[in-house]
Amino acid sequence: MATTIAPSNDEMTKEEWEARQELAACYRIFAMMGWDEAIFNHITVKVPNEDGAFLINPYGLHFSEVKASNLVKIDIEGNKLDGSEFPVNKAGFVQHSLFHKHLKDAHCIIHTHTTATMAVCSMEGGLQPVNFYACNFIGRISYHDFEGVTVREEEGERLLENLGDNRILMLKNHGPVLIARSLPLALIQYWALQRACEIQVATMTAGDPVVVSQEVVDVHQRDLFQTQASAEPGRAEFDAWVRQIDKIDTSWRE
Repeated sequence: MATTIAPSNDEMTKEEWEARQELAACYRIFAMMGWDEAIFNHITVKVPNEDGAFLINPYGLHFSEVKASNLVKIDIEGNKLDGSEFPVNKAGFVQHSLFHKHLKDAHCIIHTHTTATMAVCSMEGGLQPVNFYACNFIGRISYHDFEGVTVREEEGERLLENLGDNRILMLKNHGPVLIARSLPLALIQYWALQRACEIQVATMTAGDPVVVSQEVVDVHQRDLFQTQASAEPGRAEFDAWVRQIDKIDTSWRE
């Protein structure tokens, strides 16, 4: 992804500006896809080479209004580090901070409330092996019972315990939390999860789905992950979506 020159700021590194542009692009992609939810939900990333610093969307702006320059830099408690004029929804960062703090590979975290993902999170049994994309995730996602809005720190221990070694946590009756070691990887995985949920909802509405056997799921995942073993998984797809949002508006780069 081509980057523009960072604004004049002695305290901002080239790496931070690139991370800001990448995250701003991701927010615009979510808006283009219709995965936004008014001014709510979050995508967060770690600031490269800076322990305990993260980027998050400014509270009050729609995803389509996010720019590289108006993303807010915060610490692990959600406190602002960059003097931004925009507020931060600290309550919404509670679960993100938990995973960023305890998981070394949690570079990017996505939490959404799309209709399809919330519908599957609200189904008994959750995601089922009833379509191509769903088979990507069987055995690789975890579930957490609904305890109300996730603003209480004491729920954190249960969230971590239920996540286990997986990197997708389906909050029952709520929505997914997806964790990845890079933003492009998080985005392509989220896209596949969204498609899996959309197709499951459509299939179950139409009639009884054909369930894929575990044996076939195992073969599917073996071959899929071998094929995807590139140096930077998700980058080609991410760059293609960036070209699409640039046709709409390039202000995210500012």
